Amino acid sequence: MEFEQIRYAVADGVLTLTLDRPDRLNAFTARMGDELREAFDRSDADDDVRAVVVTGSGRGFCAGADLAAGGAVFAHEDGGRGDVHRDAGGRLTLRIFESTKPVIGAVNGPAVGVGATMTLPMDVRLAADTARFGFVFARRGIVPEAASSWFLPRVVGISRALEWTMTGRVFAAAEALDGGLVRSVHPAAALLPAAYALAAEIAENAAPVSVALTRQMMWRMLGADHPMEAHRLDSWAVTRRGRSADAAEGVGAFLGKRPARFPDRVSADLPEGYPWWPDRPYTPLGDGPAT
Repeated sequence: MEFEQIRYAVADGVLTLTLDRPDRLNAFTARMGDELREAFDRSDADDDVRAVVVTGSGRGFCAGADLAAGGAVFAHEDGGRGDVHRDAGGRLTLRIFESTKPVIGAVNGPAVGVGATMTLPMDVRLAADTARFGFVFARRGIVPEAASSWFLPRVVGISRALEWTMTGRVFAAAEALDGGLVRSVHPAAALLPAAYALAAEIAENAAPVSVALTRQMMWRMLGADHPMEAHRLDSWAVTRRGRSADAAEGVGAFLGKRPARFPDRVSADLPEGYPWWPDRPYTPLGDGPAT
């Protein structure tokens, strides 16, 4: 696929994905969703990518769904069979959720509707002091999408999630910081340097396979019923990584007081059984059946 509505650039181990419809404040289209999913597919397959930064071109991050079609923009047909239309925002957030690379959102301007919900499966969000956020769905006569009813309460808590989605108000970066939606707020010119500094800290110091596993372990255990699920998964993952060339290198680098040069690659060295959720079992150490 040739990208028309996003830009894709890799430098120093970091992929920058830039939403690129600045004349429309990067309003979201089905084409943009397709391109972003393809970009994450490429990112996962490219061992030169160690982290991903997502931002917007111009003065906006993403102003939400492109409403050029008017009131019919959300009136999807069901094909006459009662089929449920899969919203494009949800297809994107589920793809980001599956990413094997850490994802950092650099929200440089308005992030409204799907422009806000697409950031929720990103691992860390930073904002410019000019950014504004809005979960405006109730004010448009619809409901939150992009799996945000799962993501948003886990990111900011149920009370704040309900306040923002039921009022549908647009709020400033300072309120997003206070509510835990963003990690930090920066002057506009300092936003990308701060995002790149965080991405570089990961890219330059952490084993890529360990990062991929850690990311999925943390996200997926948010839905576990009991800490025993995490214990079993930890036991599976620690055992397999403990036998890896990365583990030997990590310990050797620590003892030798030198930077580690991790040899394992996400494209080839994820442990057998990954992804373990929901249909591929992992086999933990000790008693008990595989889950």
